[in-house]
Amino acid sequence: MTKNTCYTYFKITGDFDPDVITKRLGLIPSKTWKIGDKRKNGTLYDFALWEFGRCNNYDVIVENQMHITIASLLDKIDILNEMKNELGVDYTLEIVPTVYSSNASPCLAPSLKVIDFCHATRTEIDIDLYVME
Repeated sequence: MTKNTCYTYFKITGDFDPDVITKRLGLIPSKTWKIGDKRKNGTLYDFALWEFGRCNNYDVIVENQMHITIASLLDKIDILNEMKNELGVDYTLEIVPTVYSSNASPCLAPSLKVIDFCHATRTEIDIDLYVME
C-alpha cells in the first residue's frame, strides 16, 4: 500500500542576495538562487529564493512538521521583520502533502504557535495538496 507523505519548509522570495539573508539570520539554507541564475530547463529565475527548515518526516499531525520547520526561526522574528521592511521580501510557510484516498487524511491545521509566528512575520501559509488514487 502506498503511504501518505508531506514535507514543509520556509522560504523567502524577492529581489535580494541570498548570502545577505544567510548572514543576517545565521542559518544555513537548504536551497538558494539569485535572480538571473539558470533553471534546469535553461530559463532564468526572475526572483531570488532562500529556503530553510525542510522537514520530510511525515506526521499525520502536520503541525508537528510545521513546528520543526519554524523552530530555528522563532527567535529571529525581529530580524525577519527588519529584512521584510528593508528588502521587501516575502515569506511563505510551504506545506506539501501527498495523500492517497485509501489512507487516513492528515490534519493540516496549523497550531496557534504557527499562526502567531506567521502573523508576527507576515508569513503566508501555502498548502499544495496532492490527492492520489
